[in-house]
Amino acid sequence: MKKPIIAITMGDPVGVGPEIILKALSDKRVRKIASPVVFGDEGVLKHIAGKLGLKPLSEDEVINVSALDLKTLKPGKPTRESGLAMISYIEGAVRMASNWGADAIVTAPISKEAAKKAGFGFPGHTEFIAHLTNTKDFAMMLGGVDLKVILVTIHESIRDVPKLVTRQSVLKTIKITDNSFKKFFGFKKPRIAVAGLNPHAGEGGMFGDEEKKVIVPAVKKARSLGINAIGPLPPDTVFYRAVKKKEFDCVVCMYHDQGLGPLKLLHFEDGINATLGLPIIRTSVDHGTAYDIAWKGVASPESLISAIEIATDMANKRK
Repeated sequence: MKKPIIAITMGDPVGVGPEIILKALSDKRVRKIASPVVFGDEGVLKHIAGKLGLKPLSEDEVINVSALDLKTLKPGKPTRESGLAMISYIEGAVRMASNWGADAIVTAPISKEAAKKAGFGFPGHTEFIAHLTNTKDFAMMLGGVDLKVILVTIHESIRDVPKLVTRQSVLKTIKITDNSFKKFFGFKKPRIAVAGLNPHAGEGGMFGDEEKKVIVPAVKKARSLGINAIGPLPPDTVFYRAVKKKEFDCVVCMYHDQGLGPLKLLHFEDGINATLGLPIIRTSVDHGTAYDIAWKGVASPESLISAIEIATDMANKRK
């Protein structure tokens, strides 16, 4: 089988993105399975490769989108120019994948600070790529080998979560999960656990009625559509059942930290982020720009390597 073409965005030029890309693309695990192409800045990549003693990328591996001034570029110090550049890398990669020039995209980290300086009007990668692909219904999945979680709400205040957890939002997330796991992960009938919102999944209404009023009807509707969803299950035991007992293939979680706490305990180094529901395949590292260690040669490429591996596997499954 021909190796999938993976378009990789460089992320924030003054973060760890360039370094982890150089490290990941020199790894045999990546070279064996994928044909990578980087949307970024050739000058920045060459500069960091030389500075850190890393193997430089060949010219045909880099699509040179920006030409940042290395004299004014400082690691860990985002500017309007570096923010605009990181946005342009995403736009280029999405365009390539949307036109079937790439089988998947993998994104290196961006920062809200750099985005704000560039006038970026989206909360993050997920929402921006959904906008670029005209996608209305999408969901964020974070995962590793042992655990995969999908979020009903993403970056929201805890105060706002209960009103955003609706029958429609829970059902939509379950449906996207079921379809994506069949299409991209090779499951014929994925076992989807649905976590409750409240302690002990509400304990029959003692600790809240969102389970009874919202989550139970959503799960029942999903099951009537032939989806193998189970819940709502107590959040304090569902992850143990998914990881240790292997009862479920994934867990649909109601809010950010409900899912990411267990996920990062297990997959802090190699966890990845994937956007489900898009017409293209997109995975990402599960960490930030790490400005404090940018360009110092100590950043780990493991999350990026995992993101490339999963994107490649998803592309092969889709074929």
